[in-house]
Amino acid sequence: MGERKGVNKYYPPDFNPEKHGSLNRYHNSHPLRERARKLSQGILIIRFEMPYNIWCDGCKNHIGMGVRYNAEKKKVGNYYTTPIYRFRMKCHLCVNYIEMQTDPANCDYVIVSGAQRKEERWDMEDNEQVLTTEHEKKQKLETDAMFRLEHGEADRSTLKKALPTLSHIQEAQSAWKDDFALNSMLRKRFREKKKAMQEEEERDQALQAKASLAIPLVPETEDDRKLAALLKFHTLDSYEDKQKLKRTEIISRSWFSSTPGPRTGSSKAGSVLKKLAQNRRCAPVGSPITVEDLGIVRRRSREALENLRLAAETPKPGEPWVPEGNTQDRPASPPDGSPETAETPRSRGPPGQAGKRQDRPRSPPGPSQEAAASQDTPHPGTLSSSLVADYSDSESE
Repeated sequence: MGERKGVNKYYPPDFNPEKHGSLNRYHNSHPLRERARKLSQGILIIRFEMPYNIWCDGCKNHIGMGVRYNAEKKKVGNYYTTPIYRFRMKCHLCVNYIEMQTDPANCDYVIVSGAQRKEERWDMEDNEQVLTTEHEKKQKLETDAMFRLEHGEADRSTLKKALPTLSHIQEAQSAWKDDFALNSMLRKRFREKKKAMQEEEERDQALQAKASLAIPLVPETEDDRKLAALLKFHTLDSYEDKQKLKRTEIISRSWFSSTPGPRTGSSKAGSVLKKLAQNRRCAPVGSPITVEDLGIVRRRSREALENLRLAAETPKPGEPWVPEGNTQDRPASPPDGSPETAETPRSRGPPGQAGKRQDRPRSPPGPSQEAAASQDTPHPGTLSSSLVADYSDSESE
């Protein structure tokens, strides 16, 4: 401390080494500065460290081992030639002063006043530690030859008992003697453990991202694996039962859709086919299927329409012929529900040709005209909404 403070000192002009000797004597100060302010009383200020745990008598607080204080060190006696020192310090939590002193006989510190020791001592003999030889025993060993002989025999018997333990300790120490190999083994183990920890952390992060978890995951144990192996998650119905139920629903379902809403082209076609099937089911068995049975009406050209009109106006055999203007004397339609010939479509020719057609002689009805009339007359059992096939392009005017 003094040497550190004496470096790079300022020497004043009136400093005389022969007269003053040193800068401390020139300034009339001690090399230890404030630590030596009570040196005239035999007290030196030192930095004292608490040797064990204690409780302060002033504030009843616990003071742990290793707490440091500025203590006043003073010599109070000797144990043979070993001096006994006393330390006085102030508690950092209150105004109480604690005094402790050395105990060279037991290699320990003793509390004189101001505190109580936390008892954590043990018997060195019970703990199989090396015991210190007492002073009376030392004197007896030096003066009594027989006691020294008996003590030597006891020491040799103790050595024989402890020899296997000592040899085992020596073998263990020799096995760990190679520092490089030991360091390499420790570093290798550390790398393996670090790699395993990184892999586990990556798995946990992947699981958290997959399950959207924000909680930390604890490491799994063997009990967790056994419990997870005992659990089974399955549905109430098997795959075969589900397939069987699905097939049953498909078989029992209607072919035609009954869902309300806008109909598509497929639904319209299905309804038409259904009606055609019902119409055919209602038709007589022996009758041949005609175009009218299928609900198809062919559009004729103007000449064909004119022939149909003339055939409708021509009276049938056995009925009187009535002119076109005299509609009052025309016989009524039969009550059996046959179609009237008067409702046949008129020709779409220009109005100037109407008179010419009226002046045209009407031929008696023949079998061809009756067949055409029967074909153009709608069948009473046909559907109200029938399909229409347009053949106007094929039969040009």
